[in-house]
Amino acid sequence: MGRHGLDIEAIESLDAEADALIAEASAQGFGFMERLCREWLDGTNRFDGPGEIFLAARLDSRIVGVGGLNRDPYTDDPSVGRVRHLYVLADFREQGIGRALVERLASAARPHFAMLRLRTDTGRGARFYESLGFHRTEGDAVTHTMHL
Repeated sequence: MGRHGLDIEAIESLDAEADALIAEASAQGFGFMERLCREWLDGTNRFDGPGEIFLAARLDSRIVGVGGLNRDPYTDDPSVGRVRHLYVLADFREQGIGRALVERLASAARPHFAMLRLRTDTGRGARFYESLGFHRTEGDAVTHTMHL
């Protein structure tokens, strides 16, 4: 069990437990959670390649956040990982859950990747990732990078 009763664990299946996150994210206009579910179900992305992981943050055994790490599909460089599908339920934001997820993803990435990339399309997301050491960058399908 982590800080404040928070437990972060790798999960290998995306089941009904994640429905609340997907529904809330979709209602807020974040289609990436629906894409996560669709790609998981059709086998396109299950975070099961070398160095990849998908994490769930649980508070009192309830999933309140998720985030994943893939080899970045937008580059041919195998040393580049990508933070994907990070989402924390609105009622649980500003409690360090997103930070804990990204820190765990970065830690998991270090043995496999030299750099992490991601894309966010909100100012709040940009400020969040920059507070964790990511740097703004220009490029196709990327807004922020972090050298590991």
